[in-house]
Amino acid sequence: MELAIQKWGNSAAVRLPSTLLSQLGVALGDKLSADMRPDGLVLRPARKTYSLADLMAQCDLKAAPPVDAASWEGAKPVGQEVW
Repeated sequence: MELAIQKWGNSAAVRLPSTLLSQLGVALGDKLSADMRPDGLVLRPARKTYSLADLMAQCDLKAAPPVDAASWEGAKPVGQEVW
């Protein structure tokens, strides 16, 4: 797919067709990450960053703790956890 570089104020812009946006899984207002490679430019959806407040807002603070929480004491890492 060829896209034209056009002037936008004092900058240059490339318009992305809606079909390309849907293939990327992004919408207007979303952010893209741009990486320069030896063979060109790669655009991909930017990774979302979460604050502790964002993550805590998703938690049910009234929920009871896991019944077996005590069994976690001294447990060995299973994946890439940092202990």
